[in-house]
Amino acid sequence: MSGARPAPPLGRVVETGLYVDDLARARAFYEGVLGLAPMLADDRFAAYPVGGTVLLLFVRGTAGAAIALPFGGTIPPHDGTGRLHFAFAVAAEDMEPWRAHLTAHDVAIEGEVHWPKGSVSLYFRDPDGNLAEIASPGLWANY
Repeated sequence: MSGARPAPPLGRVVETGLYVDDLARARAFYEGVLGLAPMLADDRFAAYPVGGTVLLLFVRGTAGAAIALPFGGTIPPHDGTGRLHFAFAVAAEDMEPWRAHLTAHDVAIEGEVHWPKGSVSLYFRDPDGNLAEIASPGLWANY
């Protein structure tokens, strides 16, 4: 693509979607264990504010058709299968309290990494098998 203009700059990721089999079970985990409060939810999905982004939980198979919005516009179909990965940012001093919190809720920590620049990552699963991570600063050049 010689001569093509570079893409305009992107900002932060505004939302991330996960697909779950049982929304009530997923909500119990994300609200009861992780302490998130939904800003919008119905029988098809739940939306949680996390830092400067939104975590969306969709019931697998319910977003496979386009959704016409009552105020205009259409959301194209989407869906997903398989175990996905995402990470939450936590302060370094909150890593041990998170470890204790997850353990107190019988959430198995499947992996732990001490990264070369001092960041620590703890890995665990949500009820649908998605791999969640909590990571302290220093993991990436931009975090």
